[in-house]
Amino acid sequence: MRHFRFAAALGLGLASAGVSPAAAADRAIDPIAVETARLDEHEPVEGERSPLVLRLQVLLDRADVSPGVIDGYLGENVRKALEAWAGREGLDADAPLAASVVEALIAGDGDPVLATYAITEEDVAGPFVDEIPDDYAALAEMERLAYRGPQEMLAERFHMDQDLLAAMNPDADFSRAGTEILVARPGEPLQEGAIARIEVSRSVGALRALDADGALVLFHPATVGSRETPSPSGTHEITAIARDPAYYYRPDVNFQQGDLDEALEIPPGPNNPVGTVWIDLSEPTYGIHGTPTPEEIDKDFSHGCVRLTNWDAEELAGLVETGTPVVFVE
Repeated sequence: MRHFRFAAALGLGLASAGVSPAAAADRAIDPIAVETARLDEHEPVEGERSPLVLRLQVLLDRADVSPGVIDGYLGENVRKALEAWAGREGLDADAPLAASVVEALIAGDGDPVLATYAITEEDVAGPFVDEIPDDYAALAEMERLAYRGPQEMLAERFHMDQDLLAAMNPDADFSRAGTEILVARPGEPLQEGAIARIEVSRSVGALRALDADGALVLFHPATVGSRETPSPSGTHEITAIARDPAYYYRPDVNFQQGDLDEALEIPPGPNNPVGTVWIDLSEPTYGIHGTPTPEEIDKDFSHGCVRLTNWDAEELAGLVETGTPVVFVE
């Protein structure tokens, strides 16, 4: 069970957050500024963490239009999520940060976007690993590709970038049960929603899940293939869903890592190359899956598959079934 203490709807006071004034001064983002951020007072600056962007990222996540990892920065994943949300809501906007879009998103959800969380004994119990090697042969020797510690685990649980979690809690001991930390308050996975079709856009770098009428159910930013190993074309379908999957490295079929020409079975875990979920497609060797590096979604490349954050992949896996069509569009 998660133990939360939520801020008041009108703002998060230092006392309610369990934060001393000195600790608050060290924060990259003031929690009160986050809870009250508006476009006319907190217009984002490229390359700087923004209270407004952090607020919008949480609201988008709760609206089932994922901005990817919550980090407080205005990037392409935030822009395209705002566009997707505006389109779903029927808003006519000439820019993602149009005042009509931002104000409507804020007005539609008045709950606090931050919360205080008390780290539990279960959170710190592990098992954890000291490091995750880059070499696949070394990965194959490990028992499980677990989190590297409570901080990484908690950042993923709350859909946050680890650097943001650390900046918001500069004096926190993430390995001690009872420690109270300030976290984002993202949405719970969507439990209901008939998905009739999935569209994957290479040019946008996104996955859209649609219902039978073509309405948007879910929007997730995605890494979609690369120039060297492009994603498939046309229409395919989901053939299987595996949670906590092992990863099978097959250099003669997919790609080769350096000089490693031996087939390997890499154990499961959140730091597995395909993350916590594998959604198999009818096109052999291709799938939709999670990632150990959520901050790199649509900033890196994949070996032809569709890569999502672990939490987005898990949400999608809970709503689709075998036979659901997946269409790759330009």
